[in-house]
Amino acid sequence: MSVLTAADLRVSYGETEVVHDVSFEIGEGETLALVGESGSGKSTTAHALLGLLPEGGRVTGGRVLLGGLDISGWSDRALRGIRGPEVGLVPQDPTTSLDPVRPVGVQVAEVLRLHGHRDRRARRARVLELLDRVGIDDPSLRARQYPHELSGGMRQRVLIATAIALRPRLLIADEPTSALDATVQKRVLNLLDELQREDGTSILLVTHDLGVAADRATRIAVLKDGRVVEHGPSAAVLADPVDPYTRRLLADAPAFATGFRRPEAPPFLRDAAAVAAENPFVIVADGLVKEFRVAGRERFRAVDDVSFRVRRGTTHALVGESGSGKSTTARLVTRFLRPDAGTIALAGEDVTTVDGAALRALRRRIQLVSQNPFASLDPRQQIADIVAEPLHNFRIGSRAERRERAVALLDRVALPAELARRRPHELSGGQRQRVAIARALALEPEIVVLDEAVSALDVTVQARILDLLASLQAELALTYLFISHDLAVVRRLSHTVSVLHRGRIVEEGPTDELFHDPQHAVTRELLAAVPGQIGITA
Repeated sequence: MSVLTAADLRVSYGETEVVHDVSFEIGEGETLALVGESGSGKSTTAHALLGLLPEGGRVTGGRVLLGGLDISGWSDRALRGIRGPEVGLVPQDPTTSLDPVRPVGVQVAEVLRLHGHRDRRARRARVLELLDRVGIDDPSLRARQYPHELSGGMRQRVLIATAIALRPRLLIADEPTSALDATVQKRVLNLLDELQREDGTSILLVTHDLGVAADRATRIAVLKDGRVVEHGPSAAVLADPVDPYTRRLLADAPAFATGFRRPEAPPFLRDAAAVAAENPFVIVADGLVKEFRVAGRERFRAVDDVSFRVRRGTTHALVGESGSGKSTTARLVTRFLRPDAGTIALAGEDVTTVDGAALRALRRRIQLVSQNPFASLDPRQQIADIVAEPLHNFRIGSRAERRERAVALLDRVALPAELARRRPHELSGGQRQRVAIARALALEPEIVVLDEAVSALDVTVQARILDLLASLQAELALTYLFISHDLAVVRRLSHTVSVLHRGRIVEEGPTDELFHDPQHAVTRELLAAVPGQIGITA
């Protein structure tokens, strides 16, 4: 029996139709994945099913059947009666979906209260039961904590607890793990699978990643420009995709072996004798230690005796879960933080304690591209001014020369010159990340540190940015320090890898060797967490 059916669903914003005649159904205990890039219409479709479209959006045609009940055209008040008891929603971002000023237990209990559970003691018992059910340790403590006191994975589990509180027949999971590390993502998706097995819950999984869909979905519907371009059993869609767009998504998914070439090793990796007369290492980190004060606790050691070397013109990846110390290590190397112990040498020069003018001069040699391009770009500035800002800060060139250089840099990262007068909010996520890369190149640095620089992007946009980084490296002889939690992405770009766990390096070596013969349990766990395992060890 069908739990939910969408028939010829159409959605518009103003006069513009963005979802066109979308049809699918979800059976009892089944997982259907809606797959597509940002802007494909998948989240709009999912939210339209529950009447949760943002202001200006409206369903303009088609029907939505919940079981045998036609809920098309129901008022918001009427739909509130099925949100929770019949259909639960797990939203994408736990940071923005939870109220920062209320304990998480209160927020889970609120769903029960709104749907008639009047007994406060019974509500509290149910909240603790739910938090325990979704695998949160010490539920009584966690229920009293605020969202900022929980990890990203825990916050997402709180949202799942809220969504299943009233035992719905259907869960709509809208990119429920896109903001999480690969290992945490796997645990959350395993939790959804477990709930499905135990309760027979049906799941509509919205995702941009065909690897996730391959692992978790019974059937896949691929959306492009608001239309279903391919629909069928997961195995059939993945084995023999019919539509070119599906084939592109498959090629761009980092876990799959098709559609990309691993970067070629520079000559000095193939033949050490070629550089025997010079020091080939442009980054040498030796024994780095960094501790932070935590209120009411002992000092926390985020980086503990970390050492690695990066050859000129190559990409070295620092890999690990959130909290492993990789981003802190990156900030030590870029000297945004000073190490408590250990040394950092760039191109043979010790920069561990440089300060003042010497530290400012260091910024010309090493640049950082951060994870969130929107947060790192001034929303008030035009794109040309953002790209030219490092030139302005170092008083390089006249205003006209700086603008000319900015336009040339936009061209180098494959952005059209007409974007120069726009502002960040007018660009897509991929375009904004290209702007951040262009700005990093403005001072012609030797080293670029990429801190989760593609983790917030759809797989297709991510693939284009990785291609861009590889071509820039070849053209400009750049050295990259690449920070990531995703070994599938690391495999695509890096030559060598260090795996961090709790502030220490637990394994390191050439990328191919690490993928083919991982030695440490942490590395094996990271590899096992990569969705869509086809080709991961090819």
